[in-house]
Amino acid sequence: MASRRMSGKIAMWQKRTDEHQEKQMINPFSEWEGASHRATLSKDDENYGIPVAGSSTERRGRKAGMLISGEVVELCHVIADIGCRQDDGTYVITFGHLFEAYTRISNKLVGMLLRARKQHLVQFEGEMLFQRRDDDVLITLLRIPDEN
Repeated sequence: MASRRMSGKIAMWQKRTDEHQEKQMINPFSEWEGASHRATLSKDDENYGIPVAGSSTERRGRKAGMLISGEVVELCHVIADIGCRQDDGTYVITFGHLFEAYTRISNKLVGMLLRARKQHLVQFEGEMLFQRRDDDVLITLLRIPDEN
């Protein structure tokens, strides 16, 4: 009976070793001998810059994406709540007013605005917004993500 338990543990560790070796062989940064994928790493590869499916990195990335998406939705709701509704259904607010209101919620306002603009949820002039310098810049909420 003890030998059966021992052979089970040996098999488990052998499986882990084999899986690790397999990952090292496809890891472009691996220094293991026989890891030949260094030369085949190409920016044209459809999997370039994408984490391995099912990996912890992929799970963390998905979780972070969901968290950030939730923060963008929250930002849109804040703009709708405190902004001025226009005849076309959009909402407008100045960066200074939004900055003052939003600092109580989060310290990531500019990053969230940039992400919301990339998703065509808001629009504003300029590449980056800075406190005081851009206080009078108008931010227009085009749509709230929940209301597609």
